[in-house]
Amino acid sequence: MNTIQYFLRWDRVIMLLMGYTVSRVASLDFTYHNQTQLERFLRNATLYYPDITDLYSIGQSVQGVDLWVLAIGRNIKNHVPLRPHVKYVGNMHGNEAVSREMMMHFIEYLLTGYGSNETVTDFLKNTGVHVMVTMNPDGYGISIMGTCTGYVGRENANGYDLNRNFPDFFEANTSPIQVETKAIINWIHNQSFVLSANFHGGAMVANYPFDSYNSTSQTYGESLSPDDDVFEHLALTYSQSHTTMSLSPDICAGDHFVNGITNGAKWYSINGGMQDYNYLSVGCMEITVELSCCKFPWPSKLPQFWSNNKDALFNFLTRAHIGAKGLVIDNESNPIPNARVYVVGREPVHFKTSKYGEYWKLLLPGKYTLKAEADGFFTKTVSILVRDGVVTRKNIWMQKRDVSEADKHTFIHCCT
Repeated sequence: MNTIQYFLRWDRVIMLLMGYTVSRVASLDFTYHNQTQLERFLRNATLYYPDITDLYSIGQSVQGVDLWVLAIGRNIKNHVPLRPHVKYVGNMHGNEAVSREMMMHFIEYLLTGYGSNETVTDFLKNTGVHVMVTMNPDGYGISIMGTCTGYVGRENANGYDLNRNFPDFFEANTSPIQVETKAIINWIHNQSFVLSANFHGGAMVANYPFDSYNSTSQTYGESLSPDDDVFEHLALTYSQSHTTMSLSPDICAGDHFVNGITNGAKWYSINGGMQDYNYLSVGCMEITVELSCCKFPWPSKLPQFWSNNKDALFNFLTRAHIGAKGLVIDNESNPIPNARVYVVGREPVHFKTSKYGEYWKLLLPGKYTLKAEADGFFTKTVSILVRDGVVTRKNIWMQKRDVSEADKHTFIHCCT
């Protein structure tokens, strides 16, 4: 995809919003915004762009701060069949602050581009984009600007690292699940997300699953997922769309990342990470993007960070439109929710269908066999051909089991 040219134009308007006099200025300032300013920005977005925005909270932090998400897309408040939903999560570690501002500028970019930029407009007509500017507002509140290393503000208000706090499929996580983590878990189980990235600082790399090892005998090297080819493609999409991330393996002192990407465990292994949980629990393909060598650089650096990342932020999300999608339905065309859709040879990871029976599976070009399973139905397999540059539409019809016939063999006739 070519570099997207865009123009930001905001008319100057003075309005009274929730007790604040707000000025709609030429563009969002390149500075760090506190929680009050962030919430004002999000509410203004819904005020000026009501037809393509939906602001909602998925819960609260330990200190009672709402965890806001702004959803963007045409007719975003309503269900559009087979429209993929994607998400970005910023500021998971409170002291890694660049992503917080990048999320705000990305929101502005999408909103002002809708209707004026053909590429952005077409994308938002066919995609639901959910942006969480900060997952850790409490940690951000005590972080120190200008600090490039260290841990002040990294954790939540209870002192837990949120990127070590998710249930782990390979090793038991004994840490109590924090409210911020619970909010994310509930969110991704209630909304069928196809693609995601969470953003950090302290390095410059696109990191993809697995972050942990699925065997206690392995302690170093890569930990590859069944969808490693797709994850590598997603990571490269971000790094190669970024101005500098893929150009040098040694951008940050002490790091060495060829093409600006790495398998998570190959870099260093962790347990309880968010990207592995997204992938293994609901089939959402998430990567972790490190945006800056310095965790909390001075605001004078923010314009360059935006220039470096703006195309990558957009291009990455367009990957939601590769692979296959369709409906899992019964013989009467009724949707089957919570069906499990596998790619044969890539088990046990599966995508669970939405309440409307929808599935999405990101795949590179090639021939695949999909397998659908659902309680009360016979397992169904179908073959698909995925072509480059277009998503394959394939519905899967499943036949209901006859309960009496299915269970007949379970009875023991001992006395005939």
